[in-house]
Amino acid sequence: MPPESESIVIRPIGVVRNAVAGAKYGSWEDVTSQLVLRPEYAQALTGIEEFSHVEVVLWFDRSHAPDEPLIHPRDRADLPLVGYLATRTPNRPNPLGITVARLVAREGNVLTVQGLDAFDGTPIVDLKPYIPRPDLVQAARVPDWLRRVNAPGDSGQ
Repeated sequence: MPPESESIVIRPIGVVRNAVAGAKYGSWEDVTSQLVLRPEYAQALTGIEEFSHVEVVLWFDRSHAPDEPLIHPRDRADLPLVGYLATRTPNRPNPLGITVARLVAREGNVLTVQGLDAFDGTPIVDLKPYIPRPDLVQAARVPDWLRRVNAPGDSGQ
């Protein structure tokens, strides 16, 4: 394991632009965002239009390291206490987020996507095409509390 004094430097490659300014629980499926990459990455996007979805790696810059190791997912007392690393909370020691979003369009260095769970101004760390074969796990197991959160009719609150 590397010494704690070692650091990793991550330079954002762009920023998210959308109408979501604050906390949002629930569906992000209808949120349309623009991924505005630095102009020097425009040519590196060549061919991305052939994919239906992209994986976006984000730095959740408004998040913080958790105060306690156990949390109620989505701050819901009706859900069990679990370790924050066993949830998708953006509050982490290194607040990285990874989301698959539907690619709607590309204009130069700007991608329009739907379903990205990020606030306006969130830094983009990386971008990858979504490739179903290695990325999709057919028989993934999830805990009961997550099935309850994702059940039809659950508001996500």
